[in-house]
Amino acid sequence: MSTDLGMPSTGVPQGTAGVPRLADDAPRQTKKEFTSDQEVRWCPGCGDYAILAAVQGFLPELGLKRENIVFVSGIGCSSRFPYYLDTYGMHSIHGRAPAIATGLATSREDLSVWVVTGDGDALSIGGNHLIHALRRNVNMTILLFNNQIYGLTKGQYSPTSEVGKVTKSTPMGSVDHPFNPVSLALGAEATFVARTMDSDRKHLTEILKAAAAHRGTALVEIYQNCPIFNDGAFDLIKDRSEQEARIVHLADGERVQVGPEADRQVLVRGEGGTMEFVPEAQAAGRDVVVHDAHAGDPTQAFALSRLDSPHMTHVPMGIFRDVVRPTYDDLVRAQVAAAVDTSGGPADDADLDQLLRGRDTWTVA
Repeated sequence: MSTDLGMPSTGVPQGTAGVPRLADDAPRQTKKEFTSDQEVRWCPGCGDYAILAAVQGFLPELGLKRENIVFVSGIGCSSRFPYYLDTYGMHSIHGRAPAIATGLATSREDLSVWVVTGDGDALSIGGNHLIHALRRNVNMTILLFNNQIYGLTKGQYSPTSEVGKVTKSTPMGSVDHPFNPVSLALGAEATFVARTMDSDRKHLTEILKAAAAHRGTALVEIYQNCPIFNDGAFDLIKDRSEQEARIVHLADGERVQVGPEADRQVLVRGEGGTMEFVPEAQAAGRDVVVHDAHAGDPTQAFALSRLDSPHMTHVPMGIFRDVVRPTYDDLVRAQVAAAVDTSGGPADDADLDQLLRGRDTWTVA
């Protein structure tokens, strides 16, 4: 993947600009300082353990004061996350974490705001909140744990479960067409969209760094195994003998390809804008797709997200999109500052009374 994480020459991630940092001579923080005293309670073998360890190990690298970091979660197995981090946190309402995080990010520029959610929490009851946070480009990082099942409520099908999935709530198989979270985010014109996997610690950490560096809404989909209710959902791409032929590693500025060198396939554009993988030897003279994560138009990134399928023949991993656009919270704060400047200072009681008794009032007989 690209090594350009969107960080300026100062080394300060753009996404945390304005958040108080540790003094230059302060002792370096460690994973231990970001680990709470709470007993971690997930099922043995749950992918959440690996993600938690990666986040706890990564947070010290931000160089931020712990009291200026906040994790907001909704409801679900993943939403226990705030208990296990020694930062501020809020275990909030089902599906509403992005809405609460929007209020925090807008009112408190001094906070680094993170959302932890699952495929059920984010894409079912929380679907509207998610797409509008992405559309508005609020300065927050959203970690979407996707295990393609409802784990906390004991194994019902979720918005990302494949067609035909047999569960307690679909004993004859699901007839729902599943969401592709990356496609959904790109369709909402999110400014940063990425995908990674719980068991790939190195890649997961690289993606977390890039997401934290981004100013705006960063959505990271994390494939996460549920060993109790949907075990082995991602075995095809976790199997070392299968990975190379299936995982499409997206690297900005490089052609999109998959497979070992001896059997490499290259992505080319066909008629009507379609994309297909062809053997490298057959790619000569064809329109080979070169990944551009910084393209203003998300069309190509969306097309890449559609390479994925329940069969996991080709699974794109990495950063799909990373573009710069004004953030909702920065724009709101600018409006407030402009209003204060225009009035010569904060509104007093007389200004408020005039507003309340203005022309948009009615006398009801």
